[in-house]
Amino acid sequence: MAKPGPRTRPTKLKLLQGNPGRRPLPKNEPKPEKAETLPKAPKFLDAIAKKEWRRMARQLYVLGLLTNLDITALAAYCTNYSLWVAATLQIQKSGVLIKAQSGFPMQSPYLAIANKNQGEMRKWLVEFGMTPSSRAGLDFDGPKPQSKTDAFRARVKG
Repeated sequence: MAKPGPRTRPTKLKLLQGNPGRRPLPKNEPKPEKAETLPKAPKFLDAIAKKEWRRMARQLYVLGLLTNLDITALAAYCTNYSLWVAATLQIQKSGVLIKAQSGFPMQSPYLAIANKNQGEMRKWLVEFGMTPSSRAGLDFDGPKPQSKTDAFRARVKG
């Protein structure tokens, strides 16, 4: 049963934020096993969702925020992202307003799809601490995520 009040943030995020509020951290919060390697995108994701998976999973993995239990949540975010992109592309083609069968202008149904998926994406982004406000105050002193170019340069040097 959910507790009343604001939702509890994961301990990992609280630690990265320096435990704002200074309340004691939970002692028996489940600690799912961190993925040993960067998880591959689920096969059911389409090409756009898989590309977003690769982009986001790498960042979350480096921060230690991607565990084996989080794969479904990240896949859900990536699915919403892909649907949002598809709807946005359709809006760019046909416009925000289209003609109804009666001839009168009406809002494109793709606008509702884009807005719905954008809202769902935002919820998942907040869950993972991936929005500016949910990330504010994070104190991360681990390795910084590298660009592909930086990673290549490091391999060439070493």
